[in-house]
Amino acid sequence: MKRILLPAGGAILATGLLAAGLAGTASASGVVDDAPLTPNNKVAETVDFWFKANGAALRAASVYRYDYKEVNKLVQKGGYTPDTKPGSTAPIGEEKKAAVKVQNVNLPKTIGKVFFEGRDGKLYWCSATSIQSTYHNLVATAGHCVYQTGANGHVLDKWVFVPGYYQGKAPWGIYVGKQAFTHYDFATYEDYDKDYAFVTVYNGITLGGGDAKKVTKAEYDAAEGLKEYKDVEISKDEFLKGKLDPTSTDSYWVERGKHGKKVGPDYPGAVVEKVETTKDKWIRGGIGKGEGFKFGEPVVEQVSEHEWKRYQGPGEKSKTADRFGNYTITHYFIQSWSVPGTDTKFFKTEFYLIQNFVKDAGRLGDNVGGQGFAWNQPTGKYVRTFGYPGGEHPDGNKPYTGVTPKWCYGKTSTKRTVVAAIKAEELVSLKCAVTPGYNGSPWLLKYSNAKRLGYVNGVTTAVFGDVDGNNRYDTIFSSYFDGETASVYKAAAALWSGKMS
Repeated sequence: MKRILLPAGGAILATGLLAAGLAGTASASGVVDDAPLTPNNKVAETVDFWFKANGAALRAASVYRYDYKEVNKLVQKGGYTPDTKPGSTAPIGEEKKAAVKVQNVNLPKTIGKVFFEGRDGKLYWCSATSIQSTYHNLVATAGHCVYQTGANGHVLDKWVFVPGYYQGKAPWGIYVGKQAFTHYDFATYEDYDKDYAFVTVYNGITLGGGDAKKVTKAEYDAAEGLKEYKDVEISKDEFLKGKLDPTSTDSYWVERGKHGKKVGPDYPGAVVEKVETTKDKWIRGGIGKGEGFKFGEPVVEQVSEHEWKRYQGPGEKSKTADRFGNYTITHYFIQSWSVPGTDTKFFKTEFYLIQNFVKDAGRLGDNVGGQGFAWNQPTGKYVRTFGYPGGEHPDGNKPYTGVTPKWCYGKTSTKRTVVAAIKAEELVSLKCAVTPGYNGSPWLLKYSNAKRLGYVNGVTTAVFGDVDGNNRYDTIFSSYFDGETASVYKAAAALWSGKMS
């Protein structure tokens, strides 16, 4: 077991949280470090940040990776020496018996992504898992996915866990981090032999079905967020009544048909038809009543990616898509005046704002379960790992999207691995050809495919190894989970977090 030693005279040469004055509370043994992530009064704000625009920020986040030289030369030394007796904590739900035997690999419900904002203001993600705890509220991931390393790091902002993440969706809700626990040597000295963290989370938050609030056209144009307009066909009598109602918030128009007579706006009985046009023609249109004049302000429609790609109307040149996955089409309309014919159809346009409401989804472990935890176990045992690879190999090849979880299975190394790139001396290695994004993923000992549960006995650290030198990653690494890891875990597992107030 490696220990960080103080220099002569007892002065501490800290480069991480301590130097920045941001270190959390270390235990008397000097092992456990904890730091607050999100206060209760900021939980709703954090959830809104990730949920708004249909999960746009979740989709915009990118792979979080440590800036290091490629790892292709490893040094392996003698085996591991447990610092205390082996131990374990059973996963949530292990007592349940499977009804059938399953041959395929079943992905555990506990795995997901942690999302956060870096010091550079960009959005990132790592892999993680729900893990057993007293209050069913704990997440296990890599230490560098919680603490910003380098430049006097601190805890990362807007930190949330999304189990079962898929394409911007949070099927079991978003869980905001409350308190982060890691080894004191990682938080203070950035010792990557201790690159693990346990984070308590508040109760999950989900979005309820949106209520649509009818508004005026002006309110619609000024509003941000989810909104929609509806063209509703009405009778001629409703049309005429609505046109004469000064309190109406709707916009009235007709579809002339073949038998309507095209006339000017001042012709007796003339009504206006709303005709979609291009942006250029709308700009050239006049203001007021007149053939070819503007029919109100442009209407911005938020659509799905599929609808956006299929649209080929006059607003084709006004289609936009941003890096957050927001797809919009701006529609421009001009006036065309006519006398109604027998086949004329009458319409009104209604404008709505979509008001989603948040719901308490309950505790993390109650919703997805929690993996067990094991420490001081012998190496050379089979483990199964689950995570979200999304980065590219050193040769530029990118076989994974980061959208869906992948897995690896194999025996861990029996010798300690030294990775000079991050000054680590006691890592466990595993053959696994995944890419960044997989960092933070759990290494599950004794994984039951039927129960989808096992024991977290490691998490993928910051580096990925190219051992055979072919410019493709083939090895991942984890800290050795010893008695000190158990101390960090137990401190986090005993802490209550509660729900958003």
